[in-house]
Amino acid sequence: MLAVLDGNQVRLPGLATAHSHAFQRALRSRTQRPSSAPGSFWSWREGMYRLAKGLGPETIYQLSHYAFVELALCGVTAVGEFHYVHHQPDGTPYDDRTELADAVVRAARDAGLRISLLRVLYQRAGAGKEPQGAQLRFSDHDVAAALSDVDTLSRRYQDDPAVAVGIAPHSIRAVPMDSIVSAADHARGSQLPFHMHVAEQKRELDESIAEYGAPPVRALAERGAIDDRFVAVHATHLEDDEVAVLGQARAFACICRTTERDLGDGLCRAADLVNAGVRLCTGVDSHASSDPFEEARAIELDDRSRTETRHSAADATALLVAASRAGYDAIGLGWEGDQVVLNGQDPALCGIEADHLDDAVVFAAGPRAVKQVVVAGDVIVEDGRHPGLQKAQQGYREALALLTSS
Repeated sequence: MLAVLDGNQVRLPGLATAHSHAFQRALRSRTQRPSSAPGSFWSWREGMYRLAKGLGPETIYQLSHYAFVELALCGVTAVGEFHYVHHQPDGTPYDDRTELADAVVRAARDAGLRISLLRVLYQRAGAGKEPQGAQLRFSDHDVAAALSDVDTLSRRYQDDPAVAVGIAPHSIRAVPMDSIVSAADHARGSQLPFHMHVAEQKRELDESIAEYGAPPVRALAERGAIDDRFVAVHATHLEDDEVAVLGQARAFACICRTTERDLGDGLCRAADLVNAGVRLCTGVDSHASSDPFEEARAIELDDRSRTETRHSAADATALLVAASRAGYDAIGLGWEGDQVVLNGQDPALCGIEADHLDDAVVFAAGPRAVKQVVVAGDVIVEDGRHPGLQKAQQGYREALALLTSS
């Protein structure tokens, strides 16, 4: 059991969302009407690109700050930010190449959260295709320049235990294999987290097979890019041998069910991943929802729908581990001193026996029950209130007004 009953309170370890694109919070409820039926990940992506193209240092801070304050109110204490908007709209780097990354780090710290800034590598629009449009903001022609940014960020935050830095090739379609291998070697040599979108969409599999003769995880494994710091984000459409490879490496799979549902990505094979020895963690991804409890329980409940069984992938304690300590491990942060305190009299928890506490927290509770959130000994939420909420909401509204008017 991870949850501890303490009088009228329930104490949990800090909750980590290991995969976030904070600026995408601005898309919530604004992409639910398809421009052309039936809609897909790829049509959603066009809306995301329009948003990304208009971001500046201040607006990315404002959107991220609000997203992070909302996460704190929901019980999240640490976030892995998969950060890929790096440059000016025409692709020219800022004078300070890490200006946007620093704005996102500042947003998390101002909200009180720990953050792992996962600096994304992005180089192309697909095999043989130059980046275009909003992708210019994401892209580095030279992998050495991107890895230099990682080193700059690592040095800048090396003395701050609330900030970590990692490396994140965006995906096998957006980064050529030689650059992925270089990034993997750099992460291994510097002991950094190594994250990558993997097999989220079936089109990605087709493109990987066409270019490398293998689906993504197999292609990466054949080139030595997978080890115990590898975090396969989504891991939705995997072959049996790919599940086995991730398990043998003791790699992570970061499952982001609320976004995967929202985008129609499909269902990962959660039970097979667990049985193979893959370590699970969770992420809010596009911030379609900010509920870490739903992210955890959805892994199991959605797998029950896939397998048409009950008790399919993981019990409540294992799901709490995925939502807390495993998430911290995946993003390279320490969790000591972080905790979430729930109201034990919340309707979802009232009257539950101590030996079913983890089950009640995972399968019944939600952000409404969050009473207090503590990060590194500092109380950032008290009595369900965050002191920075009003300021964060005002900044969010200002950013939305600016972005929607341009």
